[in-house]
Amino acid sequence: MRTKISLFLIAVLCSLNGVAQKAFNKHFEKKSLRIDFALSGNSAFQAAAIQQLRQEPVWGGPVKNLTDRFNYGGYYVNLYDKASGELIYSRGFNTLFEEWRSTEQAKNETQAWTNSVSVPYPKRTVVMEISARDKADMQFRPLLRTDIDPTSIFIDRGQLKDNKITRIQYEGDPSEKVDLVFLAEGYTAAEQEKFIADARKFTESLFDTPPYTSRRKDFNIWAVSLISEDTGTDVSGKGVYKNTALNSGYYTFGVDRYLTTPDMKSIRDAVWNVPCDAVFILVNTDTYGGGGMYNFYAIGTADNEQTQHIFVHELGHSFAGLADEYFSSEVAYQDFYNLKYEPWEPNITTLVDFDSKWKDLLPTNTPIPTPLNNTHKDKAGVFEGGGYLSKGIYRPMDHCMMRDYAPFCPACSRAILRMIDFLSDKPY
Repeated sequence: MRTKISLFLIAVLCSLNGVAQKAFNKHFEKKSLRIDFALSGNSAFQAAAIQQLRQEPVWGGPVKNLTDRFNYGGYYVNLYDKASGELIYSRGFNTLFEEWRSTEQAKNETQAWTNSVSVPYPKRTVVMEISARDKADMQFRPLLRTDIDPTSIFIDRGQLKDNKITRIQYEGDPSEKVDLVFLAEGYTAAEQEKFIADARKFTESLFDTPPYTSRRKDFNIWAVSLISEDTGTDVSGKGVYKNTALNSGYYTFGVDRYLTTPDMKSIRDAVWNVPCDAVFILVNTDTYGGGGMYNFYAIGTADNEQTQHIFVHELGHSFAGLADEYFSSEVAYQDFYNLKYEPWEPNITTLVDFDSKWKDLLPTNTPIPTPLNNTHKDKAGVFEGGGYLSKGIYRPMDHCMMRDYAPFCPACSRAILRMIDFLSDKPY
């Protein structure tokens, strides 16, 4: 009987996969449509506008998991078939502009930041929508809706710089694998061999870290060799400025360790011809620092003594949508979370809707909230403190990679595994 049931389930899954593949072939080509857009505004409002559309030669994302049901991120890009109105593609993401809007500076200034997303290239006219999450009620509302005709003469089809691409690891069809791309930042022409060696070292660090350890075969790893004029990165708080490929720097929002780049266009230019599900910018310096935004990019330094942990931590943000679980370090954000609602990140909770989080992972009879005592401190629980706040937000374990570089907690591990399944086109 078990054999018959198993065979039946296999047949059903194969049938569903076939239907999903046909949906991709109906609506899309195996290429990318890159959408460069500006987000402008301040703490009180924001708006979006198209800057450029590009056709690019590679689509390495899923061809079956086309619509994103995670509900992660501060923004969504949605594609609707123009003729039928059917939602045919969606993906959540975060931006650095979203973080800037929660700083003191955004209360007094209005700015515009360039952002970029890539979607599969449509075969016929689609309605493209960019929506933003309103923190007042956590609902998404459209910022921009526009028709995109894939035959338009206004879509840029030109080639960009053909940078050297190295396969660090190749396990198969990019549509069925997670394609992680390392980008060189602050490596001169003479330092490109060091970059490849660093990328290989970081690859091994990733797969030495559970739960990635058991899923190595689900990843392709690429390294794109970008040449910078100077070694290192900007340290604006100390008056140090470098000429680098991706214009990165410390002191983002005035925080010395916060290393980012606002130059999303250069990042997308660098990966225009390589399969890309996740980007890690490897910065050639030894100073502590990094950053990561969901489905946007992660960034960290190559040579700090804590660099391997920083890499895995920041990739947790950008790859799996994980929140920071620390609550005592300096940040520039103000009112980043609305405690009246459940945050979207899978590893923190306000207890407004804890049933949707890691309740099923708790040991039997675990109190909620969970006291940090000898009985519970080394087990999954609901411990107060997380998301930059000591009160009102709760984390799954006392210690975790997303707090202090300890092993990933069960909630974070599950979120990572689910994202691997999604991007490698498995059921999720």
